[in-house]
Amino acid sequence: MARPATAIALAAALGVALPGLAGCSGGILDPQGPVATQELTILWDSMGIMLAIVIPTILATLGVAWWFRAGNTRARYRPDWEYSGRIEMVVWAIPAMTVLLLGGIGWVSSRDLDPPKPLPADTPPVTVQVVSLDWKWLFIYPDQNIASINHLVVPAGTPVSFQLTSDGVMNSFFVPQLGSQIYTMPRMITRLNLQADRPGRYSGISAQFSGAGFPDMLFTLEALPRDAFDSWVANARAQGEALDAPAYARLTQSSRADRPRTFRSVMPGLFDAVANPGHDDPRLNGHP
Repeated sequence: MARPATAIALAAALGVALPGLAGCSGGILDPQGPVATQELTILWDSMGIMLAIVIPTILATLGVAWWFRAGNTRARYRPDWEYSGRIEMVVWAIPAMTVLLLGGIGWVSSRDLDPPKPLPADTPPVTVQVVSLDWKWLFIYPDQNIASINHLVVPAGTPVSFQLTSDGVMNSFFVPQLGSQIYTMPRMITRLNLQADRPGRYSGISAQFSGAGFPDMLFTLEALPRDAFDSWVANARAQGEALDAPAYARLTQSSRADRPRTFRSVMPGLFDAVANPGHDDPRLNGHP
């Protein structure tokens, strides 16, 4: 009865695992930018190095158990055996090589993928200032003088330089298909550079628990061709309200599942007033 039970358990495990693997489409296993592509390569390289140890270890364990089974009369019983230089060399050399390989990958990749490091490109990056609020995302485009809530629009094939802060609790900005997550912290500015290689819509999330509205703290990153991005900017400038002190004060009130919308203009210095310690801007008097 043991074998049928094992087969049933294996089938059940596969039934649970396969839908989960299918659900990876659109996540970190489906990179759509240079940063995410390099990070996936690191993941596969690390898994390959570890499997090169795990698989032989499992096979060796099964082989030893089979060879030294009670019914094998060819196996030598050596109760006084206590040391083998060859085995000692193997069990120390393999972990040491593993640490060196994984450490080398980590050191090189941490330098290549340092979040503030600009991405190589022929076109200048688009700057986006990000403010995490309870429980929504505010995206400010300082060069275009517009802003949006829970809808981040960028030109495809162009680097995006993010400046991030929080006007609330610590949070985390993450677009899995584009790459690195980074924390947003009150009175601090963190920096991140990403790029979407092709037009598309990508899910963005908060990867840091931040209270009751955390499950609804989602946004969509939409990568558009450059002319479509310019049209979106023009439409945003032509409609919606201005993001002044009273409007920002309303945004700071806790709310869940806010509808995406745009602001036709942004009060000058808003991001600096939110992010810089000790910055007392009288234009934020409407901010509670």
